[in-house]
Amino acid sequence: MGVKSVVIHASMGKTRARDETPAPARPDSPAWDGARRAREELDPGTTVTQATASIPHRRGTGRALLLASCCLLAVAVAGCGQPGPVAAPAEPEVAGEELDAPAPDPTRTVDRPRVVSDLPLSGSARAQALTMVQAIDMAFEQAGRRVGGRPIDYESMDGSSQAGEWDEETCIENITRAVEDPSVVAVIGPFNSGCARVQVPVANEAGLAMVSPATTAVGLTRASGIPGEPDRYYPSGVRTFLRVAVTDDVQARGAVAWARGPLGHETAYVIHDREAYGRGLAAQFRTAAAAAGLRVVGFESIDRSARNQRELATRVRESGADLLYFAGVFGNGAGQLVRDVRRSGSEVAIMGPDGIFDDAFIEAAGDAADGVHATFGGVPPEKLTGTGQAFIREFSERHGPPSAYTAAAYDAARVVLRAVTACADDGAVSRACVAEELFAIRDFDGAIGTFSFTDTGDVDLARLSGFQVRAGQWAFVRTLDADV
Repeated sequence: MGVKSVVIHASMGKTRARDETPAPARPDSPAWDGARRAREELDPGTTVTQATASIPHRRGTGRALLLASCCLLAVAVAGCGQPGPVAAPAEPEVAGEELDAPAPDPTRTVDRPRVVSDLPLSGSARAQALTMVQAIDMAFEQAGRRVGGRPIDYESMDGSSQAGEWDEETCIENITRAVEDPSVVAVIGPFNSGCARVQVPVANEAGLAMVSPATTAVGLTRASGIPGEPDRYYPSGVRTFLRVAVTDDVQARGAVAWARGPLGHETAYVIHDREAYGRGLAAQFRTAAAAAGLRVVGFESIDRSARNQRELATRVRESGADLLYFAGVFGNGAGQLVRDVRRSGSEVAIMGPDGIFDDAFIEAAGDAADGVHATFGGVPPEKLTGTGQAFIREFSERHGPPSAYTAAAYDAARVVLRAVTACADDGAVSRACVAEELFAIRDFDGAIGTFSFTDTGDVDLARLSGFQVRAGQWAFVRTLDADV
């Protein structure tokens, strides 16, 4: 299918929407076939560790293979949708073959570099993603759409499927298109951790750096308890993925600390949305809860296709839990679940992660949303200072209120521009140079705060906030401590 995109022309400084039909990813290529099999099913029973990966970042050239399938993981899940034991993760499969047309050499220099973003511009995440694209474009505009005296282009790709949600096929199509364009030196995105699991190995083999504003799954950059993570995502042996988002283990510890401490909860019922993000976060929450003495009395998934969640709501009520923790995104039934829990007569406290921290969740849940708590890896716009405050002011004047990850998208664009500029100043912009410069960034004055990238590609900034729905609006409650 065609990729809907918005191309920002450096010479004109204008945005023009267009529908394109690029050469599709070859269905017989390992980039397509391998990543198609890379299911991001996380094991909710996984014990999560804090060990970092053994692969250091170093400069190197890409190979002519897209060994996307060496990131594969087949996970057998028992009792999906019902409480019960979960099977252990299977060992990863490894496969690979040469492409008909090798990806461009990552050391190849380009005169006019291009940066693309891959964010879901359709479906439930559309409103949030649009503000992220606006923030990215704003960063390019502020840079004069030039780096080191040469023009730079920005293109926004739609990372959602025709159904309005992310899927592996669209993720592979988009990253393959980026990889095969020799002028593309960096990707900003993706939005979903599941999409990152299939995109990162493909980009890595081509030496193409990715900077995500929103993916939070721990295993993308550090050991998670899932066999092969994170090494499976870096077949070249060289790190190329970075993010400016707080990871799920940090957010889970902050949520548990808030629930167990100030909110005084003793038992919790955990429900996830079956996606990579939700499953991983649910597992992280359960691990953190065990360490903090918060007893988990129920752990299952939601059936997103169900017309209602009454049976699930009844099980929550009958469990007697103090807290219902929903691990997932608002578009996967969170609003319906909250409504049905309240209709069941349950007064259980409800909490969720940044995946529900959106006005769309309040719209979906209606009056039942009042009192719901949410955590977010960052601080609200009004609490930002310095660069962040200036960004929020200018963005709001241009586009209206920002969303949860707008500032992170702005910073993702700015660090990419910093890296490309450093390469241009040295006279040679290449994918390898841009990746190296990104990992070298230290003490960056970002909108989300001052941060540096670690060897794993994570930021060393872990700011958490707690919010609650009050009178139909999200209200800031407090900053959170992630030390449990």
